[in-house]
Order: sequence, then structure tokens, then C-alpha cells
Amino acid sequence: MINRIRLNITILCLFLGALCVQGQSHFSRNIEQTLFVPKGQWVVGLSADYSQSKYDNYQFLVVENINGDNYNFKLSPMLCYMVKDDLGLGGRFSYSRMRTKLNSADIVLSSEDSFDIDNAYIITQNFGTTALLRNYMSIGKSKRFGIINEVNLRYGLSESKISNGEGEDFTGTFMRTHSINVGVQPGLMMFLNNYSALEVNVGVLEFGYSKNKQITDQVHVSNTKTKSANFKVNLFSISIGVAFYL
Repeated sequence: MINRIRLNITILCLFLGALCVQGQSHFSRNIEQTLFVPKGQWVVGLSADYSQSKYDNYQFLVVENINGDNYNFKLSPMLCYMVKDDLGLGGRFSYSRMRTKLNSADIVLSSEDSFDIDNAYIITQNFGTTALLRNYMSIGKSKRFGIINEVNLRYGLSESKISNGEGEDFTGTFMRTHSINVGVQPGLMMFLNNYSALEVNVGVLEFGYSKNKQITDQVHVSNTKTKSANFKVNLFSISIGVAFYL
């Protein structure tokens, strides 16, 4: 009896498997892959950003009478080689610098709670090196519009100096941060001509680890370690740049 049941189950499995194979043989999505970036090409890219602001009795939320100025600068070149059709390996270097000088400001929490900030100075610079793997895919049969799927591994070094006050009231803090990040950045691109393209990328997945060391007034030392995992559209990671395909 048991042997007969086993035989029936085996026959049923073979019959269902045959039906699946027969169903699959008659179904095809008919997806045709169009060559977008051929093997052997070099991809050279560059993105840059600069902004400068000056404040004169500016007010923002609870901060009033802001007087000072700041600037931001960022430069990020990229080099990639197409090892296969629509598949490239390369790297990216990035440098950014931010400086904020706050001559005076008032933080007003209520009519009775408020305090002043005078002679505050912040300067930060970041260095980053990234190894990347890029996969290109055309949109339909178009050779002008395409999709970029980028996986990258990044090492970053950040240094910051923060000072406040003057004379006997002067205080200062130095911070140094090492970080390692693995991320996925899909994007869209449009060829302007045969050799240049406009690219837009945004981060959607990132795993990170950072280690921070902070020294205040050359006396107090603190260390911080941070681990993170993000799976969301990061609007602050949107980058727009121009790439040249040689």
C-alpha cells in the first residue's frame, strides 16, 4: 500500500514537472538587449559644486540676529573603463571643504530663556576614494537615454575644527572621522552627443561604518563608533554630473 502511494506521488511530480517545462517553452518576454556602451571605452566624469552665503541680522527659527558668512566647495572626478559591453570598472575621488564664520547670533527659546553665540568658527574638509562597478542599460532601443546601476565601495576621511569665543573664554574642538561605506546608486543618463552625457544618480541602499575621535581644548578626548544601514531614497545623495565617453 505504501509503495503504491509513493509510486503515485512520483508519477504526479513527473507530470507536473512536464507541464511546467512545456509551459515555459511557449513563453518568452522577447527582451532584446541593445548595446549602449561598448567594451574598451574610457568614461571620464566630473561633478563640482560651489556656494557662498552672507548673513546680516538674519533670522532662522529660534536663532536671531545672525551675522556671518559661509561657503561650500566640492569636486569629484571619476574614471571608468568598460571591461565588457555595458559593464565598467573604475574609481572616483572626492574633496569637499566647508567653512562657516559666525560673528554673532542669539538663540531665543522663550522670553526668559536665551543665550548668545559670538566668534564661532567651523571648518570641515572631506577626502573620499571610491571603487565602483557600473552596469549600463538602454531604455528600450534608444541609444541616447539609458539607466545606470552603480555599486560602490567608499573610504572617507573627514577633519573638522570648531572654535568659539575669544581670550580666556576661547574653546576649541578637533574631530577626525574615518568611514567605510558600501552603496547602490541607480541613475539616469542622456547622451548629448557621441562623446558626452549628462548623468543623475541617487543613493537608495547603503551600509556604513565610521569611527570618530574628538579632542576638546587639548584635554578631553572622546571616541565614537557608528554602524548604519539605509534602504531609502536619500535626497542628499543626488549628484548631477557630466561624463565623457572616449
